[in-house]
Amino acid sequence: MKLRPEVLAFIDAHRRLGDRCAALDPLQLSRPADLAALSPHAFGLQPSEWLNAAGTPLWSARTVADLDRCLKSIYCGTLALDASAVREDERREWLYQRMEAAPPTPQGHQERLALLEHLIRAQTWEEHVALHFPHGKRFSLEGCEALIPLLHAVCEAAAGHGTERVLMSMPHRGRVNVMINLLGMPPAQVLDFFDSQSPQPERHTDLVYHLGGERRLQTPQGWVHLTLAHNPSHLQSVHPVLLGMARAQQDQLGADGAQRVLPLMLHGDAAFAGQGVVMESLMLGTKPGYAVGGTVHIIINNQVGFTEPNPMCRWPPQTCTDVTRMVDAPVLRVNADDPEQALRAAAMALDWRARFGSDVVIDLIGYRRLGHSESDVPALTRPRIHALTQRHSSVADRYAARLKTEGVAAGEEMDSHVARRRWKAHQAFSDPRMPPWPPAEGTATSHAPAAPVTEQRLRALVEAMTRLPPEFQPHVIVQTLIDHWRKAVAPGSPHKADWALCESLACATLLTEGVPIRISGMDVRRGTFLHRQAVWVSQGEDQPPLEQVPLQLLGEGAARFEIHNSPLSEEAVLGFEYGYSVQQPEGLTIWEAQFGDFVNGAQVFLDQYISSGEDKWGYRSALTVLLPHGHEGVGPDHSSAYLSRFLLLCGQDNLRLAFPSTAAQWFHLLRHQGLSPQRKPLVVMTPKATLYHQPASHATLAQLVNGRFEPVLDDDRVESAAQVERLLLCSGKVFHDLDQARQAVRRADLAVLRLEQLYPFPAEALSEVLARYPAAVELTWVQEEHRNQGAWSFVREHLEPLLPPQVRLRCVCRPTTASGATSSLAVHRREQAALVAQALGEEAPGDPA
Repeated sequence: MKLRPEVLAFIDAHRRLGDRCAALDPLQLSRPADLAALSPHAFGLQPSEWLNAAGTPLWSARTVADLDRCLKSIYCGTLALDASAVREDERREWLYQRMEAAPPTPQGHQERLALLEHLIRAQTWEEHVALHFPHGKRFSLEGCEALIPLLHAVCEAAAGHGTERVLMSMPHRGRVNVMINLLGMPPAQVLDFFDSQSPQPERHTDLVYHLGGERRLQTPQGWVHLTLAHNPSHLQSVHPVLLGMARAQQDQLGADGAQRVLPLMLHGDAAFAGQGVVMESLMLGTKPGYAVGGTVHIIINNQVGFTEPNPMCRWPPQTCTDVTRMVDAPVLRVNADDPEQALRAAAMALDWRARFGSDVVIDLIGYRRLGHSESDVPALTRPRIHALTQRHSSVADRYAARLKTEGVAAGEEMDSHVARRRWKAHQAFSDPRMPPWPPAEGTATSHAPAAPVTEQRLRALVEAMTRLPPEFQPHVIVQTLIDHWRKAVAPGSPHKADWALCESLACATLLTEGVPIRISGMDVRRGTFLHRQAVWVSQGEDQPPLEQVPLQLLGEGAARFEIHNSPLSEEAVLGFEYGYSVQQPEGLTIWEAQFGDFVNGAQVFLDQYISSGEDKWGYRSALTVLLPHGHEGVGPDHSSAYLSRFLLLCGQDNLRLAFPSTAAQWFHLLRHQGLSPQRKPLVVMTPKATLYHQPASHATLAQLVNGRFEPVLDDDRVESAAQVERLLLCSGKVFHDLDQARQAVRRADLAVLRLEQLYPFPAEALSEVLARYPAAVELTWVQEEHRNQGAWSFVREHLEPLLPPQVRLRCVCRPTTASGATSSLAVHRREQAALVAQALGEEAPGDPA
């Protein structure tokens, strides 16, 4: 028989609202919703009446009172379900059935004692550090020690679903504890970071609570390889980085990669609710090219954002997990003082991911016994809460008392067991053995020797890329491009290869040499300036439209090529691609900004990861960042890729920064980046519309076949170097303006040189070029950027030691600005003409050095 509508409404109310009435706060500070709203009387039911069914889906309830007790136990206890964000009926029903099944508990005394062991070790580690280094900043886990058995349970459940690798990220809170009690790092190696008298300070490349590590972890369900990603103080920035790392490993493993690689992300409550990169990253997980088969999120929710209670952590109605509604993620809320329910949440979360391949959240709600860091005085801002935390017994003590009460061990025996385990943990943490510090590993790739680039090979590649199926109807622009490509590689053809063709040929040669390539960014499939056209869409009315990706048509032996239009995000997408490049060191990972200026939306990743990740953490990346750059009269937000800012980040051979002026240089630069055994991030100031359509910048086949990337380009128009007295040195597209104007005036005493690579500064190559001009008395650095936004300050420092005493150093540029380029095309043209004239000596001389 079916249940009465009132009974069904009673059950449904608990499913929907039970988490608001649940016993989730260990300190009982929050005010749960009134349970009266979920009483039988509120639904017109009497506790004593029998249910008009032979049974219910809720265990063995027969009366309304039985049902009420069951529902309160299931939905209003120390584990609660918030499925309010899950819109699909099938998924919600699955969650309800899992909650309403008989709750699993650790099987037998040994399993429960093992759980207690994890709690004891977690607590004892904090006590051990506090005893020996009372002023050491460790961001204690005290109040949320259940995290340690929870993480072990997640790894075990993951192994049970066939996961081989768990990639984990987390902020500061509890990180040191996790390094010891999950990753198994030697205690002496970790404690060394707290020792101000450490004999090996060279180990300390970063703060201890920023560091990561790896471990092959054995669980009852099998082995998993566990990796904790390094994390700077920008807490949630690691979120997209980990997604990229996971996606790269999944791609390498093939079709079942999402099952075999699990991204596991830990968050603080306030950071998860307050930092925008979280929302960007959650959104990425739903997009083709970025999805990872679902991420398991664990929030270490101590109910205090920093020094004040986090307003997003008061439930009902708001919680710090509300942001996950955008991806329909269910939330399992757990009272951190009930570790057995934390283990049950882990099993449910991994089952959800395996079933639906989407995100799931475990909100571990505890408290913070100490301040934000151990040197803080929490009583200054939250005296009542701090007093409660000091009186509240630890989860290890509470669980030990529970096991004693439930007969797992007799009273004295349990006390003795706990004492022995604490002593044993202290002994382990006092182990003085200091393992050798892992040496910095080289970055040599295992690529096969590069195949020679010949005209025949380039023609064959163009033929493969432009072979269209009969049913494909190319757009007129695409057909024009195809015709141009074929003409450019035809024997004896006067046509040159433009930037798009040179880029495609560089990628095609790399792919056929075994180098996988991934490109992403806003509108990269066609290119913001229609400069790429990497994906051709048939103009027929097919549903879905027929697509042709030329670089995926190179034959079975070619490496994987993928190109993805990213969402409207710089921060999360650049972080994702950085993480991808770290896990795909032999590939070419490219991120292109829509306009170079927009990269400032991802400044955290430039400063904290791309420029410094190798020095701090040993992360090796060959990420290539393409930044359209150049003044064209389109305003301050579409002109400058902040060249000067990037140059400030350069040091210790950490980056490559190039500013190519020709398509041939672009071809060779890409090939060099893909094949170089030394993997370094590459930042490229790339052209915009003007230079893409500049015939003088296009390449002959001979330049592609015989050339290589040159960090410095000499002036091939100079007939007699001995007559040259004035040298102009520049980078990028301003060269073509100078060259065109120079040809008009025919100055025999002038040479225009190009600095194509700014960092590492090619001092030796430039010195060789300068030596060709013994009569030079003046060198003028010319930049179209404003004085404070270009390369002048950087190159001046490197040029001065190279110049003989008789050579004066000058600069021609736009004056210092606060906002940037003009938005008037007419003003831009006047400024550019004046700048070129000044550089050629037809107006007032440039600023002296």
